[in-house]
Amino acid sequence: MTVDVFHILVACHIVSGAIGLVTFWVPISSQKGGSKHVRFGRVFTYCMLITGCVAIGIASTTLIAPAATHPALDDVALIRGIFGWMMLYLALLTINLAWFGWLAGVNKRDHNKNWEWRNLWLQVLVAGAAANCLVQGVMINQVLMIGISFVGFATVGTNMWFLMKAKPGPKDWLLEHIKALVGAGISVYTAFLAFGAVRLMPQAALSPVLWAIPLVTGVSLILYHQRKVMRRGRASSSKLAPDAQTVR
Repeated sequence: MTVDVFHILVACHIVSGAIGLVTFWVPISSQKGGSKHVRFGRVFTYCMLITGCVAIGIASTTLIAPAATHPALDDVALIRGIFGWMMLYLALLTINLAWFGWLAGVNKRDHNKNWEWRNLWLQVLVAGAAANCLVQGVMINQVLMIGISFVGFATVGTNMWFLMKAKPGPKDWLLEHIKALVGAGISVYTAFLAFGAVRLMPQAALSPVLWAIPLVTGVSLILYHQRKVMRRGRASSSKLAPDAQTVR
């Protein structure tokens, strides 16, 4: 029964994740704030939330029946660590990033609305899942689990830094929107590359190089788009400055 549920969840995970992988690039490449950006951004967010929730089920069935759900692998401790605890953590991280980024974009400068219970609980859950991933990684001597756990700590730290701001800057919501939703894209691409590689080339599944590809690409996209936002903000300020001097 557990194995049947596992296979159904994997099929659902592949479908929702694949749609997310494709739609991710439309908001990235389209005009920001335009109808295409908003429409496909919504589809991407929904796909990430669904994919993350389904991944929680996959991780749970793996923890219940590690050998039965992954018959190609014979190391039960490794299966539970990588495909159980780490996948559970990455699922929560994906949900966290998608929800946080979506709220930042919807609420914009209405900052108090970001303090809603799901947004806050997701920070707690990701912090706990990251800590557990770190401990489990130490227990089975998996450097990958140890290293990837710090992404969760950094995510919660930067999210809370934004939430705790009494008066965020005019562009802060947009910077967080970019960071979180591109971060969700990094998460799903990492999962598909790494966990998908288990079936195609198991020996490469835990390769740091494979895991680094989406991370480096995603961080580069975040920095690029955030710099564009900041440059636009500085350009607007410089145009307003002469007018302000004239008024005085």
